[in-house]
Amino acid sequence: MGAKVKVLIPTPLRQYAANQDAIELQAKDVREALGALVGQYDALRRHLYTDEGHLRNFVNVYLNEEDIRYLQKEATPLKDGDTITIVPSIAGGSSSVMESVASRRRDALTPAEIKRYSRHLILPEVGMAGQIKLKQSSVLVVGAGGLGNPLLQYLGAAGVGRIGIVDFDTIDLTNLQRQVMYGTKDVGRKKLEVAKERVQAINPNVDVQSYDTRLTSENALDVLKDYDVVVDGTDNFPTRYLVNDAAVLLGKPNVYGSIFRFEGQASVFWASKGPCYRCLYAEPPPPGLVPSCAEGGVLGVLPGIVGSIQAIETLKVLLGKGDPLVGRLLVFDAMKMRFRELKLRKNPDCPVCGTHPTIKELIDYEAFCGVNAPGEQVSEEFQISAEELKERLNNGGSVVLLDVREPLEWEIAHLDGAVLMPVAQVPNRVHELSTADEIVVYCKSGGRSARITNFLRELGFRKVKNLEGGIDAWADEIDPGMPRY
Repeated sequence: MGAKVKVLIPTPLRQYAANQDAIELQAKDVREALGALVGQYDALRRHLYTDEGHLRNFVNVYLNEEDIRYLQKEATPLKDGDTITIVPSIAGGSSSVMESVASRRRDALTPAEIKRYSRHLILPEVGMAGQIKLKQSSVLVVGAGGLGNPLLQYLGAAGVGRIGIVDFDTIDLTNLQRQVMYGTKDVGRKKLEVAKERVQAINPNVDVQSYDTRLTSENALDVLKDYDVVVDGTDNFPTRYLVNDAAVLLGKPNVYGSIFRFEGQASVFWASKGPCYRCLYAEPPPPGLVPSCAEGGVLGVLPGIVGSIQAIETLKVLLGKGDPLVGRLLVFDAMKMRFRELKLRKNPDCPVCGTHPTIKELIDYEAFCGVNAPGEQVSEEFQISAEELKERLNNGGSVVLLDVREPLEWEIAHLDGAVLMPVAQVPNRVHELSTADEIVVYCKSGGRSARITNFLRELGFRKVKNLEGGIDAWADEIDPGMPRY
């Protein structure tokens, strides 16, 4: 017979359930309970289920205190006394129950939505049908940084029905030069929290799902599977390859973008229609070869341009209109204000989307990209903290301070008496150093200097150490007045 449970009906849907606020029934699991509910009150069916019989994406289901809707556990077993709560997503700005219910329908637009999207509706390529399609669509944006900022705002404003955001970072003062969704007052807050607030402030009709986590091989497939399109707004190679492989395995289009200094790239990787990211870049560059934005810099406006291109491509894919960047790589040079288009070919030997794929499940992407490889790690005996270095210098110790950053970084701040020798110059200038000296290598945060420390050790320098945390740690722990970047 099943367990005796109670189903709580939200106010907007009570008129379709004989104006009852709670219904008692018997069922073995949540799926069966919801089926029994719509079987008893058929008018509820179109508000809870799609025509294909799937639970609608804007309806959350709680079992007692646990949200089980997005865990896809509608079949969760029930026991006597359990309570199921149906919670439709909040559309916002409703002036009546009828307006609230209508605004949650995904197969129609309310008068307010028609006015909001009017400039879309008069486009022949969009129209009412296209706008409803956007309302029924879902997009996962991986990263709420430079690329994620324009993406989230434009996709939200365009009326994409459900937007997922994956990010675990906090807002730093250095972000504000390009991540224009955040303000000075937001420094120290979670990007995810502020991004969600901003998107919902732009368009309260959008259901924003947040994932405060690092995307990993263990969780990526579960996070990506419920979205129509994945947008790559990441800033590191392990996550970029992870997003690509997960999208291929799930059959999802992956809208790609990347930025560096004054240049950007964009494409749409869709394995069923063209190449994937691995077809373009079969392997990542060795660690340290390509500087990050934190090391190499980026023009603040650039992510706005590339992120906007990604937003356009995402909308085209969702609408099924135009000619998406499948099989094409768009390269933008801001200094020359020039766009170039490169043709991409699908690699038949691609290990993930080729004729005979060898990658059939997600792998260890940090290992694949050489992150934390032996060359990236420095043993504890060859590390020195900012406090230890300060004590050594205060006691008159003879130490050669080797700064391996770039000249422009040196101009911002450097340690007194240091020698500037950028990473790329070290192999040709190593003769300027003596194996007899005690050498402390530093960079901005300790990554580049770790590689150089290991490089020098291999050449026979036994008195070389890496400054843990780099000049950032020195500014934080020793000299708070030192400029930071």
